[in-house]
Amino acid sequence: MSTGTARAFPLTVRSLEIDEYFAPQPTGSSDLPAPGPLLRNLTLGVLEVLAGVREIEQLSRWLTEDAYRSLMTRANLATRARSARGVPAARPVHRILSVRECVPADGVVESVVIVAGPARTRAVAIRLEGMDRRWRATSLALL
Repeated sequence: MSTGTARAFPLTVRSLEIDEYFAPQPTGSSDLPAPGPLLRNLTLGVLEVLAGVREIEQLSRWLTEDAYRSLMTRANLATRARSARGVPAARPVHRILSVRECVPADGVVESVVIVAGPARTRAVAIRLEGMDRRWRATSLALL
């Protein structure tokens, strides 16, 4: 082998795993919009899904897969309960009383939205995480 021929060198570029490359990329709070409007709209959307007047697919953009499946399970149970009682789906009338936000880490917001309905006052706990330059709900709990 002469000195004028090119040698094959191993690649030194970091090789990304496919999962790592295509997985949601975390986004810091400074690159995201204020979470308040999303928290309010998502809360009302979740209550409408559970009331049977909104399709869950309309919220899929703002939910992770786990949160989506959890909400779908709860919506199916609510639909069965309405069916067993013979109650038709009706648009709920709710009023947001307060939104409390806590920022435990950069790109993470944990909140509780207090909602007054015709029969009772409820709390909706939501955890938002910045993913792919937008907020996504990773956890939802209707209390």
